[in-house]
Amino acid sequence: MAEIEVLLPKMGESVAEATITNWVKNVGDIIEEDEPIVEIATDKVDSEVPSPVSGILKKRLFEEGDVVPVGAVFAIIGSEGGEVEVAATPASESKEVESAAVVNELMAPIVASNGGTTVLPKNSEIDKFFSPLVRSIAEKENISFEELNSISGSGQEGRVTKKDVLSYIENRGNTPVVKEVKETVSSIPTATAPAKTETKPTPAPASGPYYKAPPVPISPNDEIIEMDRMRKLIAENMVMSKHVSPHVTSFVEADVTNIVMWREKNKVAFEKRTGEKLTFTPIFIEAVVKALQDFPMVNVMLNGSQIVVKKDINVGMATALPTGNLIVPVIHNADQYNMAGLAKKVNGLANAARNNKLLPTDIQGGTYTVSNVGTFGNVMGTPIIMQPQSAVLALGAVRKKPAVIETPSGDAIAIRHLMFLSHSYDHRIIDGSLGGAFVKRVGDYLEQFDINREI
Repeated sequence: MAEIEVLLPKMGESVAEATITNWVKNVGDIIEEDEPIVEIATDKVDSEVPSPVSGILKKRLFEEGDVVPVGAVFAIIGSEGGEVEVAATPASESKEVESAAVVNELMAPIVASNGGTTVLPKNSEIDKFFSPLVRSIAEKENISFEELNSISGSGQEGRVTKKDVLSYIENRGNTPVVKEVKETVSSIPTATAPAKTETKPTPAPASGPYYKAPPVPISPNDEIIEMDRMRKLIAENMVMSKHVSPHVTSFVEADVTNIVMWREKNKVAFEKRTGEKLTFTPIFIEAVVKALQDFPMVNVMLNGSQIVVKKDINVGMATALPTGNLIVPVIHNADQYNMAGLAKKVNGLANAARNNKLLPTDIQGGTYTVSNVGTFGNVMGTPIIMQPQSAVLALGAVRKKPAVIETPSGDAIAIRHLMFLSHSYDHRIIDGSLGGAFVKRVGDYLEQFDINREI
C-alpha cells in the first residue's frame, strides 16, 4: 500500500495556520477513514482533522504545541515499503516554519532577561500575512501591531521579511537586545524573495503613542494563573477593536410584557410542535433582523475609505462557554428563517459551542452581533464590536417594574416586564441619529409583538 501524506486542510478565510493541541492517534495505530487523527486550534475555533484514508499512522511530522501552516503535511498514513503519493509543501514554507521554531528556541533566554513581550495577531485587518518568524521577532521586541503593519515588505507579494523587521528595529532605536537577536538569527535560512529596490521603513502611524501596560506588583499571597489560548485571543481582539473603532453606545428601554406572556402561553406547544425549546433569544433576533432590513446602513463594514454594505444578514450570538470564555457562532442568512427555524439555529449553535463541536464555518461571516447579557442578571452593558463589523447589541435582563401605561380611561401605573437594549456602534460610519434610531426600532418591534401570534 502506498503512503499518503495528510495535509492540513483549509479552514476558512484568513486562517493561515493552526496549532496542534492533541494527537488522537499514535504512530503505529490503525486509522479508519474519516476517523480523527489530531485535534487543532486556530484563531477562530477548535476542531478535529479526519483521516482521508484507512491505514496505519506511520509518522507524525509535528508535535503538540507546534504551529502548522495550512496545506502543510503533518502526518503520513500507509504501510511498510510504500511510496509517498502527495508532493510535500513548498520548500520556502517549510524553511520559514523551521526558521521560526529555531528563532523561538534561541531567543527564549534573551527574552527572559529583558522582560515582557507584545502578543500580535496572526494577520492584519487588511489580510496582510506575517510569518511566524516575523511575528516572533516583533513580539519579543514589543513592536505594536500598528508598527508592524506600517513596515514596507520586500518579500514576495509585499510580505514583511526578517530583514525588513530587523532593519525597522535598528532604525527605531531599540534596546541592545536587538543586536543580540540579529546576531542569533542571522545564520537562520529564509525563503528567497524576488530582488527589490531597498526602501526605508515607513514610520509608525501618527495616531498617538503606543502605550505599554505598567508592571503589576506581585506579593507572596498572590495567585498567578496563565491565560489559556482562547482568553489570549479574546484579549487581543478586544483591545484591537477599541483601538480601531471609536465606540458609541445608545440605550433604549423596551416593554416586552407581550413577549413574556406569549412565550409563557406557547412554549410547551412550541416544543411539542417543533422539537425545540423556545427561549427569548430567537424572538429578540427576529426583531433585530427586521430592524437591520429597515436600516441597511447598520449592516456595514469599513474597508479603508469604502463603506461595504452587506446584503446578507448574518447574526452572531455571543455564547458563554463552560470555561468562562466567549465565542460567537453565526446564524447565516437569519432573515430567511421563521421563528421555528431561528429557535433551531440558536439552540443548535449554542449546544455545539458549549460542547466544542462548532465548525470553522459556524463562526465566520458575521455581519452583526447580539450579546444577551441578561442571562447573567445584568441590566445593561456596553458591548465591544466584533471587527470588522460596525455594531453590536446587548440585551439586558427582563425585569418586572412599575411603569406608566396608557389606558382608555387615562394613564395608569402597572407592573410590566421591561428590559434595556444597549447598542454600541462604530462612530466613524454610524452617527448617533442612525445608531439611536436603529435600537429604537428594535425596541418598537419588541413592544409591538402580537400576543395572539400563531406558533
